[in-house]
Amino acid sequence: MTPQLSAHDLGLWRGGRRLCHGLNFGLQAGEALQLKGANGSGKTSLLRVLAGLGRVDEGEVRWRGELLRSSPDHKASLSYLAHSNGLKAHLTPRENYIFYQSITDNPSGITADEALEQFGLTEERDRPCAYLSMGQKRRAALARLLAVKTQLWLLDEPLTSLDVAGVELVAGLLAQHLKNGGLAVLATHQPLPGRSELRSLDLGTTP
Repeated sequence: MTPQLSAHDLGLWRGGRRLCHGLNFGLQAGEALQLKGANGSGKTSLLRVLAGLGRVDEGEVRWRGELLRSSPDHKASLSYLAHSNGLKAHLTPRENYIFYQSITDNPSGITADEALEQFGLTEERDRPCAYLSMGQKRRAALARLLAVKTQLWLLDEPLTSLDVAGVELVAGLLAQHLKNGGLAVLATHQPLPGRSELRSLDLGTTP
């Protein structure tokens, strides 16, 4: 069976330095891959490549059997949460969510109030993001995963600044996404509760 997302002898270079090479993996619906490695090992660069934002130096990446750059539906199939939250500081969590949902091609039926309640931000939903704590900003950024219907989640350090309850919330959200036929690639140094079976790829030990 053709993987939904696959990398074939993938290698990445940045500034004349090889970050990683010989990467091979394939993910089907319902599967997730955790990227591991020291700072500078290429986790963020790999996520950007999988999102179609970074340069492929060696090998290739395919989405549903098509080369990523030629895939007609790759962009509409993914949600990418970068290391930065990407929130407009002068807007509230509710306004950020509504704006994000309004510019997507496949919005979900989940409203801003419903998503922010799930992420414990009901009291903060109308407060400008500039005045939120780091953990609250991360929750507001993560809430946008509920704004659209996408199969592929690419998450760069999604647990940053979250407390124990926030980590458990993300773990539950990921579990539900995979149960619904989604797939995910995430870079995180922290273990996800209840995800002991999560596949991993250590960029520091690639051949």
